[in-house]
Amino acid sequence: MTATVSAPAARRGLVKGALGKRNIVPWLFLAPGLLLALVFKFWPMAKGIWLSFFHVRPFLGNEWIGLDNYTRVLTDHRFQESIGHTLILGIGQAVGAILLGFALALLLEGQARSLKFLRTAVFLPAVTATAVVGELWRLMYYPTSDGLLNSGLHFFGLGTVQFLDNPNIALYSTMVMGIWIWAPYNMVIFLAGLAGVDRSLYEAAAMDGVSLWQRLRHVTLPAIRPALMIVLTLATIRGLRVFTEVYVLTGGGPAGSTDVWMTRAYTLGFTRNDIGGASAASVVLLCVTLLLTVMVNHLRKRGEAR
Repeated sequence: MTATVSAPAARRGLVKGALGKRNIVPWLFLAPGLLLALVFKFWPMAKGIWLSFFHVRPFLGNEWIGLDNYTRVLTDHRFQESIGHTLILGIGQAVGAILLGFALALLLEGQARSLKFLRTAVFLPAVTATAVVGELWRLMYYPTSDGLLNSGLHFFGLGTVQFLDNPNIALYSTMVMGIWIWAPYNMVIFLAGLAGVDRSLYEAAAMDGVSLWQRLRHVTLPAIRPALMIVLTLATIRGLRVFTEVYVLTGGGPAGSTDVWMTRAYTLGFTRNDIGGASAASVVLLCVTLLLTVMVNHLRKRGEAR
């Protein structure tokens, strides 16, 4: 009697032990990445939020000032101007990169070997360091007739353009580089979405004699809506956090015409040593990014529910 009762209990013990080991193994693989994220991302983030409530004084002790840093940042006219620059640059880059990425995906969709090579070549800007790309574009924008773009303008009989030294066009010159960087990244996501489109829908549309625009509007776009929402979410986050492109090309100049929120926070923290103010500016950006991300996801879910 004892043997018949203990055998099932022993089997249950073995099953529980196997399940326990099976649950632990994934966490063992995740542990190095989670540890790195904790040390180099989440802990500095928590420390930045904490410092945003202090007047940071190295070697003298930090002084608690509550929300004064946030008030100072939000009422600073330079930060207020940088909001407009950030919105213009972010929206322009997002729209331009989405449209160009979608056009590239339509052109390079297929299984031919030549298309695979072209897709790889087109994707290179997205995997190249932004600082390197920025230096290349700075050389292309060189403000004399020796610059690549200005030499092309001279070939057509046009004058030299100060792409990065003219406050009226420096922001848009930076925008062009951002579109060039992120359009290939969007292209890959759109290609993944296009791969899932039912080809019979295209055949039915061709038999009905619909135009190219009607096919895009009524067949392609509804089918790739999930991919489009992913691209839109990523573009929203990138647009608010734009920094490297501006820092490498103009450093926020000329005369602050390309100063965005991140470059202002960087200047405040590392040029003026106002760590508390820079932390407050970063926390504000984090909150706005989270809010917009939640809004985009809410719109995505509403669209899927229809």
